[in-house]
Amino acid sequence: MRDILISENIRGAAVDALAARFDVATEADLWKDPTALRRRIGEFRALMVRNQTRVTAELLEAAPELLVVGRAGVGLDNVDADAAERAGIVMSYTPDQNAISVAELAIGLMISLARMIPAAHDDTRRGNWDRQRYVGSELYGKTLGIVGAGKIGYLTATRARALGMKIVACDPYLNQDNVLLCELNAALMPLDELLERADVVSCHLPAAPATNQLFNAARFRRMKPTAYFINTSRGQVVCEADLVAALREKRLAGAALDVRATEPPQKGELESLPNVILLPHLGAFTREAQERVTRAICEDVARVLEGKPAQNAFGTATPARRRQEAKVEG
Repeated sequence: MRDILISENIRGAAVDALAARFDVATEADLWKDPTALRRRIGEFRALMVRNQTRVTAELLEAAPELLVVGRAGVGLDNVDADAAERAGIVMSYTPDQNAISVAELAIGLMISLARMIPAAHDDTRRGNWDRQRYVGSELYGKTLGIVGAGKIGYLTATRARALGMKIVACDPYLNQDNVLLCELNAALMPLDELLERADVVSCHLPAAPATNQLFNAARFRRMKPTAYFINTSRGQVVCEADLVAALREKRLAGAALDVRATEPPQKGELESLPNVILLPHLGAFTREAQERVTRAICEDVARVLEGKPAQNAFGTATPARRRQEAKVEG
């Protein structure tokens, strides 16, 4: 029985240190072949993935000795959490380690939209010097609507406040007495009211049935025609066709998307709009965030293999099989 299978490109000093202690097999392209992955997974006690490997119930059934799945990222969109829980497999992830990087990117996108930085840059590189065409707007005094006021939403809002922005928030899991909202002096309100008031809307939501295409034509109609829409969370929360229509009809001033409904996406209408910034899911991709994420997931996988509870577990922190063995031995 081998220790750890890494089915995507997860590298760094923490992985090297893990390989010095355990039998680690890194096959960075294995996620592309689910059949081969199912054949291989039965040899290992741990699996480490990013967001490309589909950790399905079928895959977990093929891994009778699997103790832990380590997901190097903030969500579990690609992991069948119910199946893992039923099998008694620990699901470790990194909920906070990339939060600063995503928040900084959201702020960068706000400024880039408000000052039309990408378009002005491209035009100037073509040899033009058109200052009047790129008259932007300040963020100072404007209202930022945070949709999903978790760690990333909070960190985005604290940085926006430093720019002189007012904060409103929508989050069904919080109430107005939440200490972080109090610290932000943020008003908590329903989503439709937030959309009507905000000059910038920044999305920080998980992929879930309740959030699927939450931002659709009806929601975009509630926003100001001068407002900007930013999504650094999950592409599934936006109906891209409705966003395109809102931008074409000038019911929105602009949008910035770091995430897409399908990744990588097919080139479409969004790519042709001048008031849209598109990035290839870069939110967590800073050197610092990647080091923190990799270190945290390697530490948790090592802890589980050594019989210790995971520190960043979603659900059970100790494998059910290990607990049962401990009871028998006791």
